[in-house]
Amino acid sequence: MHRFVSAAGRAAGRVPASCRGAGEEGLRGAVGRPRRGARLPPEGTARWSSAAKASAVKINEKASREKILTLESMNPQVKAVEYAVRGPIVHKAGEIEKELRKGIKKPFTEVIKANIGDAHAMGQRPITFLRQVVALCTYPNLLDSPSFPEDAKKRARRILQGCGGNSLGAYTASQGINCIREDVASYIEKRDGGVPADPDNIYLTTGASDGITSILKILVSGGGKSRTGVMIPIPQYPLYSALISELDAIQVNYYLDEENCWSLNVNELRRSLNEAKAYCNPKVLCIINPGNPTGQVQSRKCIEDVIHFAWEEKLFLLADEVYQDNVYSEGCQFHSFKKVLYEMGPEYSNNVELASFHSTSKGYMGECGYRGGYMEVLNLHPDIKGQLVKLLSVRLCPPVSGQAAMDIVVNPPVPGEDSYSQFIKEKESVLNNLAKKAKLAEDMFNKVPGVHCNPLQGALYAFPRIFIPSKAIEEAKAHKMAPDMFYCMKLLEETGICVVPGSGFGQREGTHHFRYSFCLINEMNCNNLSTTPILSFLIRYKNLYLNSCSLTFCWTFFAVEQLGQRPALLSSPSDSGVCSAC
Repeated sequence: MHRFVSAAGRAAGRVPASCRGAGEEGLRGAVGRPRRGARLPPEGTARWSSAAKASAVKINEKASREKILTLESMNPQVKAVEYAVRGPIVHKAGEIEKELRKGIKKPFTEVIKANIGDAHAMGQRPITFLRQVVALCTYPNLLDSPSFPEDAKKRARRILQGCGGNSLGAYTASQGINCIREDVASYIEKRDGGVPADPDNIYLTTGASDGITSILKILVSGGGKSRTGVMIPIPQYPLYSALISELDAIQVNYYLDEENCWSLNVNELRRSLNEAKAYCNPKVLCIINPGNPTGQVQSRKCIEDVIHFAWEEKLFLLADEVYQDNVYSEGCQFHSFKKVLYEMGPEYSNNVELASFHSTSKGYMGECGYRGGYMEVLNLHPDIKGQLVKLLSVRLCPPVSGQAAMDIVVNPPVPGEDSYSQFIKEKESVLNNLAKKAKLAEDMFNKVPGVHCNPLQGALYAFPRIFIPSKAIEEAKAHKMAPDMFYCMKLLEETGICVVPGSGFGQREGTHHFRYSFCLINEMNCNNLSTTPILSFLIRYKNLYLNSCSLTFCWTFFAVEQLGQRPALLSSPSDSGVCSAC
C-alpha cells in the first residue's frame, strides 16, 4: 500500500513512516543506487541508516572524477600572467571591506582604494555634455525633450545615423562607426597642428588596452632566439608585462632614469636592445607618455631621439598616450609621437611603423566604465592591415556606448555652441584640480625623510621611492613577500589605504616604491604629519624596524621632532645617521 508516495508528500520531500529505515534501502535498490523514478528525501527530512549514508558517500566518490582543467593542465601562458593593479593587495582590500561590513573593528572605517586611477570612483564629477550625448543616444525619445541642448542633440543624431537601425544596441563595423573615426581623424589633425590623419588608419577600441593587445598579437611570432622581444619601460604599466606573458613573447626591460625625473635615455635603450639580441628578436618598442606609474612628461628632444632609434634599429613603435590631457608642470608639454614623426621628415614619417593609443578613461573625462578608446596605426603593410581588421572582427565590435563617449572626447562643444561655456568650465576645473592634487601629493611625500617623490609632471599617480630598513626586508623575506609588498600590506592593514607595490611595475634592484593615485587627495588630509594616515604610517614603520640608524638621518629624531614629543635624551642626528636614542 505504500508503493507510491503521494504527490503532496513528494512535493514536501516526505517519505511515509513505513518507507523509512530499511525501506530506504529498498528505494535505493540492491547495488546502493536509487531505482529509476524513486525520490530520495532531502537531508534532515528522513532518518538515514548508517549503511545508507556510507553508500551515498561511496556513490559521490565514484561519481566525482578528475577535473579536465587544473593548474597543471591550464594554459601556462595565462598562469604566468600577473596584473599588480588588481593583484593580491586588492584581493586583501576586498576581504577587509567584507569584514568591515560585518562589523569587525579596524583602526579605520573604510578602505581607500588608491591603487587605480578610477577618477569617478574617487569623487570626480562626470562632464555634463558627454553624459548628455550618451543619454540621448541610449534613449532617443529624449531628443524631443527641451531639457537637452541642441548641440548635444545634433551629435547624438549623427552618431545614431551611423548605427544600424539608428540604435546604439546594434553591432557596428569592427573598425568602429565611420563618422566617429572621421571625428577622431579631425581631432588628431587639430591637435597636431594640421598633420594629416586618415580615418582609415583609425580603429575604435575597447579602451586603449584592447588596441595594445590587438597590435601585440599581430607582432609576436617566431621561436627560440627568433621569438619576438618587446621593449618596455621599467617601471611600466603591468598591462604590458601581462600581455607579454600571455602571448609567450620575450620581455625586454629598459630602465627610466629616476635620478633625472624618470627621463628616457637612448643609451639605455641601446644597452637593453643589444643585450636582448643574444636571446630574442627585439622588434617592438613601447613608450608610455605621460608616464604611468611615474608621472613624467617626455621632452620633444627625447621623442625625436626615440623615433630616430626606432628607425635606425627597425623597431615597431607603440605610443601609449592616454594621459595626453594630464600635463601639469610648468615648462612641460605633451608632444604626440605622430606629430614629431611627421615633422622629422618623410624619411621617418613614411617608414617608421607607429601605433598610438588614446582612451576615454583618463584625461579630464575619467570615463573608465564606458571602455572607449582608439588607436591610430601608421605605415602598416597593406596585407597586415587586412589581417588586423580580421583579428578585430573576431570580437565583433567595441562597446557602442564607449564609441559614442569617445566621439565626445574628440568632438566637444566649440565656441558659439550652447554647451561650450559649461563644458570648458568643467574641463578646466577638473584639470586644475588634478594639477593641484599632483603638487599636494608630491609635497606630502617629500615631507618625510626616507621617502622621495620626483616632480609629478603628468598622469594621475605618484610613485615615491621608499627606503625600507634592513630588518623590515628580512621580515618580508620570512613572509615570502617582496619588501614593498610587505610594506603595502602593512599600510593597508593599519590604515585602510590600498596602494600598489613598486615590484608590480618593475624597479631597479635594491629600490622600493609604491604607486599612489592622487585623485582622492585634498589639502586637509596631507598637511599634518600626525593626522595623515599614510604619512604617520611611514614614520611608524621606520621607527618599528630601526633600532639603530642605518640611513643618513635619524628616523626616531625626525618622528618625535615633527610630532612635538622630543625627549631630553635625544640629540641631533650625527653625520653617520646615529643618534643617542638609537
